[in-house]
Amino acid sequence: MTEGDGVRSVHRALDLLERFDDEHPTWTLAALTHASGLPKTTVLRLVTTLEQRGLVAAIGPGKYAIGPGFLRWSRLSSSSMEIPPAVRAAMGKLSADTGETANLYIRVGRARVCLAQAQGTLSVRHTIAVGSSLPLWGGAAAKVLLTDPPVLGTDPSVIEELALEAPRPVGFAKKLRAAVTEAAARGFAISHGERELGASGVAAPVRRSDGRVVAAIAIGGPSTRFSDDRLPAYVNAVRRCADTISATGWSGFSAT
Repeated sequence: MTEGDGVRSVHRALDLLERFDDEHPTWTLAALTHASGLPKTTVLRLVTTLEQRGLVAAIGPGKYAIGPGFLRWSRLSSSSMEIPPAVRAAMGKLSADTGETANLYIRVGRARVCLAQAQGTLSVRHTIAVGSSLPLWGGAAAKVLLTDPPVLGTDPSVIEELALEAPRPVGFAKKLRAAVTEAAARGFAISHGERELGASGVAAPVRRSDGRVVAAIAIGGPSTRFSDDRLPAYVNAVRRCADTISATGWSGFSAT
């Protein structure tokens, strides 16, 4: 095997692992082969290797889930990815100002992961568990994360690849790219029922000094509260929070 073959195998193995998320906690070999577009023999070889290293586990005939090998990395990640008090304070203020639940997301491969949360003050809430991995093809926070300049300018585009995974009609890639381009120009994004019917969100980018988007700060709640008369105040509050977090110098954990 050449060095190039080895690197390609690593990328393919990581691509398979990234397909395990909250919406797809388990995969069959057949489904994983179809979703990845790789030859069945390649998927079988990679999954067998990952299973040997404890990174995936067989939970039934031909069916796999994330394995126990990730537990020690999860512990190490939790201890090293502490959210600074100033960032949490800004999120708390956003939640108090809007009444909605505030979430901080980063991009990890083809997903967005919720790093931190400030619970809303209203009795009816829409919450995401901290640590949840969600798709990047829908939602205000997803569009904001995709405005990171290297991502938006990638060709062949990450956006086109994400569109293929979305339960949307052919041609969705064009709409997704247009939405991301609009979010980049406006400095925020709004979504209504894109990932979950009846849920809406507003998000803005957290940037480091060189302009890279390192996170998205977002509020989410029932669509009935994200009405035209409330949205301007929501957008202003989210953008203020994003600016406050950016000003702390927090550099996030994802952008290179």
